[in-house]
Amino acid sequence: MDDKAKERRKVDQLSAMNPNAAGIDIGAQSHFVAVPPDRDERAVREFGAFTSDLYKLADWLTSWGVETVAMESTGVYWIPLFGVLEERGFEVLLVDPRRLKNVPGRKTDVVDSQWLQQLHTYGLLGGAFRPDEDIRQLRSYLRHRSMLVDYASHHIQHMHKALTQMNIKLQHVVSDITGKTGMDIIQAIIAGERNPEELSKLRDYRVKASETTIAKALHGHWRDEHLFELTQAAELYTTYQDKIAACDRRILALLNTFDDRSQGPPPPKTGKKSRRSQHNAPSFDARSHLYRMTGVDLTGIDGIEAHTALKLIGEIGLDMTRWPTVKHFTSWLGLCPGNKITAGKVISSRTKPSANRAAAALRLAANSLHRSDSALGAFFRRMKARMGAPAAITATAHKLARLVYSMLKHGTQYVDAGQDYYERQYQHRVMKNLTQRAKQLGYKLVELQPDSPSELPNPTVTIQAVT
Repeated sequence: MDDKAKERRKVDQLSAMNPNAAGIDIGAQSHFVAVPPDRDERAVREFGAFTSDLYKLADWLTSWGVETVAMESTGVYWIPLFGVLEERGFEVLLVDPRRLKNVPGRKTDVVDSQWLQQLHTYGLLGGAFRPDEDIRQLRSYLRHRSMLVDYASHHIQHMHKALTQMNIKLQHVVSDITGKTGMDIIQAIIAGERNPEELSKLRDYRVKASETTIAKALHGHWRDEHLFELTQAAELYTTYQDKIAACDRRILALLNTFDDRSQGPPPPKTGKKSRRSQHNAPSFDARSHLYRMTGVDLTGIDGIEAHTALKLIGEIGLDMTRWPTVKHFTSWLGLCPGNKITAGKVISSRTKPSANRAAAALRLAANSLHRSDSALGAFFRRMKARMGAPAAITATAHKLARLVYSMLKHGTQYVDAGQDYYERQYQHRVMKNLTQRAKQLGYKLVELQPDSPSELPNPTVTIQAVT
């Protein structure tokens, strides 16, 4: 008996957990569908990717008594078929392609679909996370909005380039050329104004640079081709801002449809220092809507602004029971340490590579804690000094993820204990570890008592070891 026959015999001996399972290999122009071999002589069939073909595919699965389907997540081609099968009442599992790379034999579309069907029959596949319908709508709007913001940022760069080519130093005297002063000056330049003194009069009173300095920066070498570039870049930037505002209105309308889980208005904002409001934040009060949807104030966590919290909800949803424990949640985010172990030896503990958007939002929130006087800020700085910035950002993002999971699942509110409390707790842990270590070595830690209070301002950390 050859090796392949032995492998098939081993698989046949497994218990079939999903006897009515099918596997689908997704493609751009066609889908290959495999049903249990005992159902049809042609156990694998090819269907087109047109909508009418998708309904024929669903009818064919129904005719053979299929109840659950596993499909590979290929690009965005799986989305229409996933929706059609869900409407027909099938249990659909979306499978990570990385778990299917070791297909036995020659790799073809037919073999891929059969391998999917076989693995799913014996319960060897796990479906990817897919939130509820309303959260999916919110996620689509937020991702589209993020794309519009990225496109708008490209045209800001184009405006910078056009101004620099004309030796206009506006970006050096104004912190943001898309602010009121910057856009007023750019629109005046586009309208034909070239006098630096007249342009400098458009300065907003909040700008630190004086009118004289701004006028000096606006002496340039005017050229038609660069003015044309500036005009089109400014028009495109304005257009994308209008599209972002329209997207915000759709998001706001969708947020109003969620159930109210709060017990009243959101708690007042704390007096802690926070970063300047995000430049590309939504135009509406996202904090109030998030509190009404979740019943907790996620912005109470240091580093998480309302826009960041909205992104998180759009990616993870409101139902934390989809992850049995917080460890499952942080593993799904890709923020927990890896466990690559062989022969009892740890080969690597690096976090797995992940393109999870919720994890990216948490990392940005963690990076903003560098100067925070909160307990989370103290934790981030200690991790940064110990492990470096990248690992500290991941570790702090992991801590933020645990807080978010706990608040959404149990409805608890976050209360910052402060930097001083965190430092005292850390000092207590260090002292406890030193005491235990000294005891193991046959020593005892004794606190030094100062002769006068001025000689030893912090006697609790000054110790000596005696036998």
